[in-house]
Amino acid sequence: MTVTRRSILTTIAATAAVQAQRNRPPGWKPKLGTLGNYTEANVDFTKAEGFTSMELRLDPMKQDDAALAAIKDKMQRSGLYFSSLACDGNHIDPDPAKRARQIQIAKKSIEVCGKLGIPAIAGQSGKIAGQSLGQQVDEVVKVYTENYFPLCEQYKVKILWEPYAGGPNIGTGPVGWEALFKAFHDSPNVGLQFDPSHLVWQFMDPVQAARDFVSKIYDVHLKDTEILWHILRRTGIQPVDNSRWWRFRVPGYGSVDWKGFFSVLAEAGYQGAMNIENEDPFYGPSYDQQQNFTESFKRGFRQAHEFLKTLIPPVSG
Repeated sequence: MTVTRRSILTTIAATAAVQAQRNRPPGWKPKLGTLGNYTEANVDFTKAEGFTSMELRLDPMKQDDAALAAIKDKMQRSGLYFSSLACDGNHIDPDPAKRARQIQIAKKSIEVCGKLGIPAIAGQSGKIAGQSLGQQVDEVVKVYTENYFPLCEQYKVKILWEPYAGGPNIGTGPVGWEALFKAFHDSPNVGLQFDPSHLVWQFMDPVQAARDFVSKIYDVHLKDTEILWHILRRTGIQPVDNSRWWRFRVPGYGSVDWKGFFSVLAEAGYQGAMNIENEDPFYGPSYDQQQNFTESFKRGFRQAHEFLKTLIPPVSG
């Protein structure tokens, strides 16, 4: 066989093409949606605006089987993907009565998710002020293992932690996450609801954190944080006059590196939901008396949607 320059170049090109195919990131088809209280009107708005997912807030203790059947019917008719149910509170509250109440709410939330076909509850890990991180982690593991995991496995529901540092939470960033996942032995029952805005607020790097924990991300909040540098430079992060040196904004109006963050999710082929959490003070109030989105709140979602369309592929159902 005669080896020619052309055959060598052809072989090199073919090899390069195969290698490029191997190195190509998996298809990125995230779902984009809203976070809001459950009402039929809020579900209708989310669908009408071209979103494909939603995280719900509802009181699980007020839902009987008839109410859940009606909600599930509405969910199915909407065609939306419902990624999680918000479940805030302190699972390891040092007050026995408060802890028992929170455990009851969380267990009911898991049951409600199972009946509605929602794959996760999401909120804070729990916290006991004054205790060491190790002691708190041990308590979280005990409460979850004894009370929640049997239901998680029965209903196929995960528990997700959002890195919110303002609540009863030790899952506020990489140090807490590492301790929790190690103590849970990487249990499939727990994971992250990643919100980059909370890491910016804490002066952490959300892009690096997402890269380091991308395999644990099952849900995403899209919210920005604006650092008010003109205030911060005068007051520091612990202002004696209680000045607010940061505020939440809709995506595009803060300091989150959205291109970097989305690149991490795209490289990992993230297929889950990314729901806009609108806590922007310029688009309030959030709800009317019927718990429906106000027109101002809707404008915030629309503003965020227009920005996000420039950075992510067309949403999938």
